[in-house]
Amino acid sequence: MNIAISIGVIVLIAFYLVAIYNKLVALLNQYKNGFAQIEVQLKRRYDLIPNLVETAKGYLKHESETLERVIAARNQAASALKSAQANPADPKAMASLNGAESGLMSAMGGFNLVMEDYPDLKANENMMKLHEELATTENRIAFARQAYNDSAMNYNTYRQSFPNVIVANNIGHSTDVTLLEFADSAEIQSAVKVSF
Repeated sequence: MNIAISIGVIVLIAFYLVAIYNKLVALLNQYKNGFAQIEVQLKRRYDLIPNLVETAKGYLKHESETLERVIAARNQAASALKSAQANPADPKAMASLNGAESGLMSAMGGFNLVMEDYPDLKANENMMKLHEELATTENRIAFARQAYNDSAMNYNTYRQSFPNVIVANNIGHSTDVTLLEFADSAEIQSAVKVSF
């Protein structure tokens, strides 16, 4: 009888450990999928920015430094995204992406300030369409970032809970997922807003 009870306890513990492992894997895949959704929207933004700059070049001949700053910030953000894409769990890669995105938003804000001095550029049909697409993309990025951060928080909370933390640390889930803290959505909207 003692042997049957011991075997039953061992089986229950094994099932419990398997349940913890499976839940960690499910939450890990959920936050990775959340990051993939952000990646799609960021790539869309990165593809729109060169078109925006190209459209503005004819009007902003004396503002080449501003245009170069936007392209450089875009390239840096795209590079940081590639690093983060390789391992979304790497805190350094995510911090680099957060910093690069902040730099891009700053450069875009400077671009929009300069653009205010060129009413013909603001009235350009291509520029208006590109800004509308960019604003839509920024909204999508904000929603995708929120979904990712929610998934990451669920993973972190489950991983940190007792006794899950003991199991997680022993099966390769020993670090928390870094949240994405891009510029506030109000800042993003003002960075891409064009007033008419």
